Amino acid sequence: MPEFVIGEHDFLLDGRPLQIISGALHYFRVHPDLWADRIDKARRMGLNTIETYIAWNAHAPEPGEFDLTGGLDLDRFLRLIAEAGMHAIVRPGPYICAEWDNGGLPTWLLRDPELRVRQYNSRYLAAVRSYLDKVYEVVVPHQVDRGGPVLLVQIENEYGAFGDDKLYLATLTEYTRAAGITVPLTTVDQPLPGMLENGSIDGLHRTASFGSKSTERLATLREHQPTGPLMCSEFWNGWFDHWGAHHHTTTVEQSAADLEVLLAAGASVNLYMFHGGTNFGLTNGANDKGVYQALITSYDYDAPLDEAGDPTPKYHAFREVIARYAKVPDSVPPTARAAPTPVATLRDAVWLLESPERWGTWQAYERLPTFDELTPTPRLALLSKEIESDEPGVLSFGEIRDRATVFFDGDHIGTLLREHQDRAIRLPRAHGELVVLIEDQGRVNYGPRIGEPKGVIGGAFLHGEPLLDWQVLPIDLDAVPELRPAAAEVRRGPVAEPAVIRGEFELDEPADLFLDTAGWGKGMVWVNGFALGRYWRRGPQRTLYVPRPVVRAGVNEIAVLELDIMLEPEARFVPRPLLGHTEA
Repeated sequence: MPEFVIGEHDFLLDGRPLQIISGALHYFRVHPDLWADRIDKARRMGLNTIETYIAWNAHAPEPGEFDLTGGLDLDRFLRLIAEAGMHAIVRPGPYICAEWDNGGLPTWLLRDPELRVRQYNSRYLAAVRSYLDKVYEVVVPHQVDRGGPVLLVQIENEYGAFGDDKLYLATLTEYTRAAGITVPLTTVDQPLPGMLENGSIDGLHRTASFGSKSTERLATLREHQPTGPLMCSEFWNGWFDHWGAHHHTTTVEQSAADLEVLLAAGASVNLYMFHGGTNFGLTNGANDKGVYQALITSYDYDAPLDEAGDPTPKYHAFREVIARYAKVPDSVPPTARAAPTPVATLRDAVWLLESPERWGTWQAYERLPTFDELTPTPRLALLSKEIESDEPGVLSFGEIRDRATVFFDGDHIGTLLREHQDRAIRLPRAHGELVVLIEDQGRVNYGPRIGEPKGVIGGAFLHGEPLLDWQVLPIDLDAVPELRPAAAEVRRGPVAEPAVIRGEFELDEPADLFLDTAGWGKGMVWVNGFALGRYWRRGPQRTLYVPRPVVRAGVNEIAVLELDIMLEPEARFVPRPLLGHTEA
């Protein structure tokens, strides 16, 4: 079997130096029927390795579950990499950041008040060991010394930006080796002395994450990793977007030049990202460094291969650079074709406020629970209470995480947003039915706010006095696309309150599509039952990507959950993605 080791200066595969030229491709962000296509396009750009995170919360949404089927079939993904003649790098966390909901950590961990994440905590480590054992059952047979593609496994992720618990890192290393991982182990941190020191331990190979000033960054890394190959494990060749901001890009010329510096120095590299993919469903993360910023659905990342899997100018520029340092296949993927542009009239609305019991089950609580106190943890919930007061007053909340739409006797009276630090609204009357729709817009994936609870934090108050005795209805989003009205109707004019509304469109053959949400407000979309993700008129993202395997020749169904105001109840598809304006 092949032998892969870390030498004095290089990675060595069967005694020969190997410069790893890798690209990040997260299997959980790509439809599984398209994995082989994306891997092949990585190979044709000149990459010799595919890197992926493993998202714990995707595999284990509840305790005792561990899904390895369909889009989570890690074994199949690694086999496809091997069949393409490529190597693999696996990064199982348990924390991954990745602009992914909660940084990949399952929300159920935090139901235990004694549990503390990302440190030497017995309750946390018990859950981590169970998770890693399940992951490594899949990974171990795919290691290079067993004839598989896996060259490296990473311990934790940018830990130096979070903590300095060396015992925690040593324990993760112990669990990894005990599970049968024999390939070299790495860590990654930003190339700052404190982070590189705090984020690793002896015996683990330090690597760095950066996107510019390659010579300077490599020099800093060398000070903390005096022997062995230098590696940029995350070469940031693009960036992510959040709602309400511009679409981030990096220039082709500068990114290619920075990549050339790395390769010319003999360093190994992992492009972050080669292909970003999509935060399908409700998997996007968020940042909060003083202001909460939820990530958009697209994870295009301005990567060499765009969200739909088509080569960009950056793809071709990187390929030219790589060709100066490694053999590159002769064939190049074709350019993108214009996507079909069907149109669907949306109709048959089911109104949330008219029949909430169709959307879930009411539960009685004396005080308002957080989302994390409900099982399963919802992303969307209704809160209801009859108000009987001496006079109109101000309704206030401890904190809203992340969006609250407030109705009184069925009328919309306002929306409270976490990023605006909204927490109070005036009620119009002393008596009436108060209903609040609360949305979790994505959990923080970086920094000390990882794992914070969602929903209403700290309760609700009227005239400064606590409001008790609530009815709470967690909305079952899996069932939403199947909701249908008692009688069919064609909706004419805007949709002005929360509802699910549906339509049909026809295709001659399956094809990638781009759904234009310009005339809509805020909500979520399903096509043929597949959850595409969120839309929001704030932008920058305007189109939602529909992968080819999701649709079929003939009739296709679309279901839209509109939470705000839909000006145009019509689904239009456009030829190209519209991800927003870049910063001037």
